[in-house]
Amino acid sequence: MQPLINRRQLIKGLAAGTVLSQLGPLPTLASENKRLFVDGLCFLPDDLADLGASGIDAYLCDISAIEAMKQTDGTTNYKRTYQACIKSISAAKIRVEANSDKLILGLNANDINRAKQSDRTAVFFQIQGADCVEGSINNGLSQVDEFHAKGLRALQLTHHYGNQFSGGALDNDASGGLNLPLTQAGEALINKLNDNHILVDVSHSSPQAALDTARVSRSPIVQSHGAVRALVNHARCSPDEVIKAIADTGGLFGVFMMSFWLTNDKVPTVDHYINHLKHVANVGGIDAVAIANDYPLRGQKNLLKLNNNNAEGVKQYLSWWHSLREKNVLGYDIEPEHVVIPELNDIDRMNRIDLALSKAGFSSNDRDKIMGQNWQRVLSDVLV
Repeated sequence: MQPLINRRQLIKGLAAGTVLSQLGPLPTLASENKRLFVDGLCFLPDDLADLGASGIDAYLCDISAIEAMKQTDGTTNYKRTYQACIKSISAAKIRVEANSDKLILGLNANDINRAKQSDRTAVFFQIQGADCVEGSINNGLSQVDEFHAKGLRALQLTHHYGNQFSGGALDNDASGGLNLPLTQAGEALINKLNDNHILVDVSHSSPQAALDTARVSRSPIVQSHGAVRALVNHARCSPDEVIKAIADTGGLFGVFMMSFWLTNDKVPTVDHYINHLKHVANVGGIDAVAIANDYPLRGQKNLLKLNNNNAEGVKQYLSWWHSLREKNVLGYDIEPEHVVIPELNDIDRMNRIDLALSKAGFSSNDRDKIMGQNWQRVLSDVLV
């Protein structure tokens, strides 16, 4: 009798090329003229013409809204609260449905097919921080159900700093870097998200919380947008053990466009970006590699206004950067000198990345996976 294996084992086996005979071919959409482009994180554009100009077929669409919260010590914290995010997701849903000639509200992976075939863009709503459901921790996390009903399909556990569910990448004490774990409430949240077929995103989580999430989750997890700590030793970048743990769930790791987390060299280049993709492939396998943005479709707005002058553009980040340096957070001792890779801070960046991958020696099949098929596979597995 042939032994039974679960979906996670199948995905891991696929990465190793050992169990292809046990699973039929996954659907692919790359046409003869253009391969599938799926982005790990972007936003609804001000000008919907940007959708077609970008060439992106689908993306995780951050519809978060931030509320300023006054703290007891007099400082202000910015959280993605329930009230702010329930309004923002409702408004985003109305806008998507009002522009159905250009947009599709992504509810499952079949919507990527529909978008590709009809020259539209599928957007899968994502919120960058589970603060928005903290109010229902003692009520079966019912707020997760509310957001799911409005179209939420990916939820990030936290943003930079920890919350009631998860440690954050930038949490610290006097000696820096606490690396706080997933909490008991966090484990309940992972189970709730699995049950609701919502993608779990560990971007901005502490390494320990990401490892805990990989252990707890019954579905693939992702880091939708991030970078590699082995290349840039920074708290916002992920160590190899996290990359591998994510890959072992059948998930993926998206490399983003924020250049101060891609290289400490004075001049950021496309090669620096490709190096992060190569490293993820070496650690997690080619099925774990993906593209992310974390800027608008056109690119980082202020840098575009400055004609990608990094020396001027980086100034807007220095006050925040120095405040974390004072707290001894890993990596903030090095002064940032840039914000973007100029060649990729452009609406045509996906085509440019695809070409760079080709020049770097990636096969056409591997480029298909990196540019979109890995995202399609994960969304097919989770959003059922």
